[in-house]
Amino acid sequence: MPIEFVCKIKFAEEDEKQKTKQDGDKESLIEESCSPPAKDLAGFANSCSLHGINHIFVSGRLGIRQTLWALAFLTSLALFLYQAAKCAISYLEHPHVTALNEEATPEMVFPAVTICNINRFRFSALTDADIYHLANLTGLPPKNRDGHKPTDLMYPAPDMQDIFNRTGHQLDEMLMSCNFSGQNCSAEDFSVVYTRYGKCYTFNGNKTTSRKTKQGGMGNGLEIMLDIQQDEYLPIWRETSESPNICPMETCTEQTNITLPEPENLTYLPQPWGNCRSTGKEKFPGYDTYSISACRLLCETNEVLRVCSCRMVHMPGTADICPPSKINCVDKALAQLQKNSGDTCPCETPCNLTRYGKELSMVKIPSKGSARYLSRKYDKSEDYIRDNFLVLDIFFEALNYETIEQKKAYDVAGLLGDIGGQMGLFIGASILTFLEILDYIYEVIKHRLQRLLRPQKDDKKNKQQTSTVATVGLEEMKAKVQSCLVIGGHFLDIFLEVFCFLLDSSSDTY
Repeated sequence: MPIEFVCKIKFAEEDEKQKTKQDGDKESLIEESCSPPAKDLAGFANSCSLHGINHIFVSGRLGIRQTLWALAFLTSLALFLYQAAKCAISYLEHPHVTALNEEATPEMVFPAVTICNINRFRFSALTDADIYHLANLTGLPPKNRDGHKPTDLMYPAPDMQDIFNRTGHQLDEMLMSCNFSGQNCSAEDFSVVYTRYGKCYTFNGNKTTSRKTKQGGMGNGLEIMLDIQQDEYLPIWRETSESPNICPMETCTEQTNITLPEPENLTYLPQPWGNCRSTGKEKFPGYDTYSISACRLLCETNEVLRVCSCRMVHMPGTADICPPSKINCVDKALAQLQKNSGDTCPCETPCNLTRYGKELSMVKIPSKGSARYLSRKYDKSEDYIRDNFLVLDIFFEALNYETIEQKKAYDVAGLLGDIGGQMGLFIGASILTFLEILDYIYEVIKHRLQRLLRPQKDDKKNKQQTSTVATVGLEEMKAKVQSCLVIGGHFLDIFLEVFCFLLDSSSDTY
């Protein structure tokens, strides 16, 4: 009858750890390579790409050599931080530089030209009702000898838009000849625009179909001959000096040449590098693009609306046009706005604009022969030709233009380049070096958290012993003992032989 022995074998904690280690040795090489880095600082210092720390954090006692390396590293780190701070401060100041360049072009867009007759109302076009309503503007007495009768007080309220349009100088009557770059033009090429001078006319005002000139010099721009109609001027213009641009009687018979030097294409930087108004901001109602003149006109309009509850003819909007009785109110409002314009009307410079200069030159015209010819052509007297005809020639001096552009003196790329150079010079680091440091800090924190979150499990593992119960048959026990005889040492052989003899004796007894 076979005898079964029950053996309870207990493994110590060290044996269990050894077993776990042996099982871990069976993992693949890939898993070993993906294991987290060493948690000790010396091991990290040896593997990190940051210069100098592998000489500081070493195993063993801190010596003079490590102290000198630490001082050198801290000094280099301080210099790097100082230079990096200077670079950051310089970038936050947002400096800019101005680049000037001159370029030539085969053709240039001709600017819009606005022509105004300084006389806002033609005397012959004014009616008694107009004179009655415009008494404080014109200072004219009634046209009839009896003056205004009591029944005249029943005149309807004036329509200022109609008055300016009807009594202003008409371009088809003023424009005697027109030529642009060798091609004839007419009054149809001008558009009506209202300004503080009254009814005016703009040439080349449509931006979608802007005219271009392909050559500079006289005769290659806009050349027009105008009849200024001085006999229609109201007496008030000769009695006051409201506008310095009024043409004196003795100088109106001249040819005025307006030479446009090189235009300047200006490009400014928006905040925080400059103070220009970005094109992306909201546009003013009624305007396609932002301009300083449009901004000021809008400020004037708002001030007049606030004080007088109306607007002038040339002001944008849909409010009622101010009647002549409110002209004094308008003048006071505009005068007050001019005093406080810096506070109440801040008009920013646009980020992109074209600026035109001008050079004036005048030639006395006409000669006797030309006066006689023009007299016959337009059925006017020679004296009328001399007093009223004016030639205006506007042209580019040359097809060149200047570009004045503000540029960032220090941008993000320059900042990163400077900091990267200082970093490499002083501490020999890069962005990847900081990633290594962050990765090490992450692993250390992770390891500490794991130890804090699993203290009970670790205690149970330290106290727990693994027991294994095995039932072994006699024959199996003999086979194992025989294998042990081959492997074991001399002392072990003797012990096992005695143990096997006792087993055989026990089996014979039974």
